[in-house]
Amino acid sequence: MGITNSTNASTQEAKEELKPWIRRLARIGYMARGLVFVMVGILTFMAAVGVGGNASGTQGMFRSLAGMPFGEILLWLIAIGLLLYEMWLFIKVIKAPQNKGKGWKELFSRGASLVIAIIYGGLIYSAFSIALHAGSSSGNTEKTWSAKLLSQPFGQWLIAGLGIAIIVYGILELCKGITTKFMKRFHTEDMSAHEYKIAKNAGRLGLVSRGAVFGMIGFFFIKTAWTSDSDQAKGLDGVLSELSQEPYGQIILAIAAIGLFLYGVYQIARGRYQHMGLGKY
Repeated sequence: MGITNSTNASTQEAKEELKPWIRRLARIGYMARGLVFVMVGILTFMAAVGVGGNASGTQGMFRSLAGMPFGEILLWLIAIGLLLYEMWLFIKVIKAPQNKGKGWKELFSRGASLVIAIIYGGLIYSAFSIALHAGSSSGNTEKTWSAKLLSQPFGQWLIAGLGIAIIVYGILELCKGITTKFMKRFHTEDMSAHEYKIAKNAGRLGLVSRGAVFGMIGFFFIKTAWTSDSDQAKGLDGVLSELSQEPYGQIILAIAAIGLFLYGVYQIARGRYQHMGLGKY
């Protein structure tokens, strides 16, 4: 019995030793993710008001960053940070550390983490490729893999299902923004009144904006399934481009840019103050 207790204690100790490392990994990852959205928001807003920048989303942001003084260094740091975020997502898929409970909630949480991990895998590949001067093209990843899916049996149904899932996720993000329930994730006792206000307002507007963007991305995936045309598939980059071509597109694009910027601020706040479900902090 004594040996068993000792072994259990040692195992628990080992878990405790890992927790701070995993928490730091997650926090750096959230901050890197936030920085990506902040910079995409800034460059998109600049394009909308006609003072430079671009409205080509993450791909365009990475290329613009690579051409700036010291931009390559920052691009490498972002790529590494996103890689840490990717690792955190896979931990969530395998371990479900944020205590979602059992049943469909846990299954949905794991599934959402896996889908996001796959999406960010492509983003990380692009960041490293551009940092290594190997990814100067503006290829559409969504078109590439949607074309592969369309060639498979039931490919149209799979893409339609993915589009519906993306729309549902966008609605959930929008609802979180409207209700501000996301603040329950934060260690608000560690935040000043100013930090609390910034996190709450940035999260509210950022999540609503991101939810709307996800809705549009899902719509384009359903359109891809309906027309069997992979050119209809669009990610963030394609959605921003579509917005700029609409009537009053520059105004809509500017509003979307502000929303993306605020979403980035919210992600940085998450990196600093969110409960990670892996111990006290």
